[in-house]
Amino acid sequence: VQLVESGGGLVQPGGSLRLSCAASGFIFNRYVMNWYRQAPGKEREWVAGISSAGASTDYASSVRGRFTISRNNAKNTLYLQMNSLKPEDSAVYFCNVVVTNSHWGQGTQVTVSS
Repeated sequence: VQLVESGGGLVQPGGSLRLSCAASGFIFNRYVMNWYRQAPGKEREWVAGISSAGASTDYASSVRGRFTISRNNAKNTLYLQMNSLKPEDSAVYFCNVVVTNSHWGQGTQVTVSS
């Protein structure tokens, strides 16, 4: 299993970013996928999840209405569209899948600052 996140960067408050997670080594369209984030000095927290076919999504209350999780099963890619970003959204963002064990990418840094 390999997960590779990209798309992070520095953005001003109120701005937007789109994260991607390229997946390989497993049958992508059979598994629930999740995004997590971890800010300095804090525990890793769940952000959003999506069902295997993409029909069902769920969000942490802190991001609901601002973030959108989606997937393209033909491209084996998971996305996180982040709008109306706040400084408290600054963190390293990770995609995750449980295939026998929990697997993580290397993460991508998101910094929201003026």
